[in-house]
Amino acid sequence: MEGEATSRRGCSCTKNDFLPEESFESWGNYLQALRQTPMRLKDRLVSRSLDSTELNEVKARSHNEMKKSLNWWDLMWFGIGAVIGAGIFVLTGIEARDHAGPAVVLSYVISGLSAMLSVFCYTEFAVEIPVAGGSFAYLRVELGDFVGFIAAGNILLEYVVSGAAVSRSWTSYFATLCNHKPDSFRIIVHSLPDNYSHLDPIAVLVVSVICVLAVLSTKGSSFFNYVASIFHVGVILFIIIAGLVKANPKNLTPFAPYGAHGIFVSAAVLFFAYIGFDAVSTMAEETKNPGRDIPIGLVGSMTVITVAYCVLALTLTLMVPYKMIDGDAPFSVAFQSVGWNWAKYIVALGALKGMTTVLLVSAIGQARYLTHIARTHMMPPWLAQVNAKTGTPMNATIVMLAATGVIALFTKLDILSNLLSISTLFIFMLVAVALLVRRYYVADVTTSANLVKLVASILVIFVSAVVTAILWGLGVNGWIGYAITVAGWFLATLSIWIFVPKAKQPMIWGAPLVPWLPSASIFLNIFLLGSIDKASFERFGIWTGILLIYYFLVGLHASYDTAKGLRENKSTDSWKAMEQGSV
Repeated sequence: MEGEATSRRGCSCTKNDFLPEESFESWGNYLQALRQTPMRLKDRLVSRSLDSTELNEVKARSHNEMKKSLNWWDLMWFGIGAVIGAGIFVLTGIEARDHAGPAVVLSYVISGLSAMLSVFCYTEFAVEIPVAGGSFAYLRVELGDFVGFIAAGNILLEYVVSGAAVSRSWTSYFATLCNHKPDSFRIIVHSLPDNYSHLDPIAVLVVSVICVLAVLSTKGSSFFNYVASIFHVGVILFIIIAGLVKANPKNLTPFAPYGAHGIFVSAAVLFFAYIGFDAVSTMAEETKNPGRDIPIGLVGSMTVITVAYCVLALTLTLMVPYKMIDGDAPFSVAFQSVGWNWAKYIVALGALKGMTTVLLVSAIGQARYLTHIARTHMMPPWLAQVNAKTGTPMNATIVMLAATGVIALFTKLDILSNLLSISTLFIFMLVAVALLVRRYYVADVTTSANLVKLVASILVIFVSAVVTAILWGLGVNGWIGYAITVAGWFLATLSIWIFVPKAKQPMIWGAPLVPWLPSASIFLNIFLLGSIDKASFERFGIWTGILLIYYFLVGLHASYDTAKGLRENKSTDSWKAMEQGSV
């Protein structure tokens, strides 16, 4: 097979490491492939992978195995290290001041609930398909190649934008630690547009150091994250205790100055603060006992994080009137404003540590996503190579962090955070849909009638959520419209529960309350999308357009040839089973 032939050479760098497929052997082959685009697209739209295919054939294309060195304790601390960073230390200030006021704590509750629903969906997949591809692999198995690719492109965008946002926040807190204003260490280029004119070379340097750590060793990175996160927890406890000493309950009035709309607008943006847990799911391939370690690591860390976020947000708004909260370094400036100037150094140091571990875990996660995408040949297979000495995907790590450094150099945090929330909410919604499909559809088991019921119900759930989001985004008053859409969601979910028999039960660990939990995740993620600004959707649309161009020109043909090679090495029956996702 083409992919296997490539992988046996190890970490090389030839033309065949980038475009080894038959479609790219000559210009004649490529033009022929372009003429076959409609047929190939139809093939890829309906193709579905198997759990075993992802775990064996696809995984083997990296030639070298990733080292199984992680347990639930490592994953728990990776989860904490991955999530507690720029979101809480920067976005809390911006959202409390501009959108939610003291009710920002409710925004964290809402976004935390949405994140927790997604955690349960992710956990079931990560336990049963423990590969580096994370949600990309899950969507390939349940929703097919094409959906998997569109999600994959947004996953990559999510990680690049996330790393860029956090590294820029790192610079802001480093400046306050050095007794400078948060923007002092950036270089302003007036000839560039304002949102892209504050160049941040320190962010690029931080990303470069993280790249070296991520390449050297996953277990070593875990140890660094563990030690740093213990210190970080100490700083968080200090902020809460010291901040409450200086609390003034009068600062909570008015509690929700911008109303419910402001709370949900903040919740959509603050979802950024919870992303990172999906990076933990990409480490399943390096986990010793996925069935035990992943549920404890993912669910346990997210519970701790949600509680910590809510208490930290409440502490901040008790210390300082919401209109006086600083947007760049809110906690540091808050302690300064109450007369504890010395405390800002502890806060800034803790924030720097938190953002450093977020960057590290993000770097590890994004490289593993890209590795698995490249294993399918949707991206050049050169990116799938795992270094034999370190047991890490060196090529993918360097490429992803180089892109992160470029974005971090130019782009302001508010642009990054809104764009990131769209990608994240979109992907989490798709994973919830995939979980419903996984439980209720198996080829040659689910009848046509039950498949129609399932698809119709999912469409009603989706439409109900979209209409609710539109009503909310347009500022429609009154409860009648919302009552109709929520009732539609409820009846569609009830229809799945009563009328569609489950076709598959989880073998090791399963998400509870199916179909209600994934259905609620779909609804809440889409609803939060409705609170994000128009400009962010425009950027999201441009990126998706770029993805589609790449897919039709390169990714479609490379993945088609790779699947064709696999087909030629399988019997007709087993290929049909693989494409339909049957067990």
